[in-house]
Amino acid sequence: MKTVFVVDDSDTNLMTAEESLEDYYQVMTIPSAAKMFVFLEKFVPDMILLDIQMPEMNGFEALERLKTNPTYADIPVIFLTGYIDDDVKARSRELGAVDIITKPFSASALLERIETHLSDKQAD
Repeated sequence: MKTVFVVDDSDTNLMTAEESLEDYYQVMTIPSAAKMFVFLEKFVPDMILLDIQMPEMNGFEALERLKTNPTYADIPVIFLTGYIDDDVKARSRELGAVDIITKPFSASALLERIETHLSDKQAD
């Protein structure tokens, strides 16, 4: 079973994502980007769903850090955000995120996007 990290500072979003995905993936919910890097020392997921707006380290900073480490650089990252504009889209593409999902998200949208990007990764 493929593993998906869900990184968000909102307990509600973590719970919603876990409930949406748990029948299809091993889901690890993580409350901050800093804690995600602790998890990464022990386990490398197949995909990361990463909130953009978080205290301490935001999603953009976390993705930049991921991309500098060869062990994590190829993990597909989908940003989760409550606010999206052209600057967010441009920065996301520039940093290498594979997609952006707006919050609140539906289970079907989440599953569809994850499946699409995991399939793309397997095709590489």
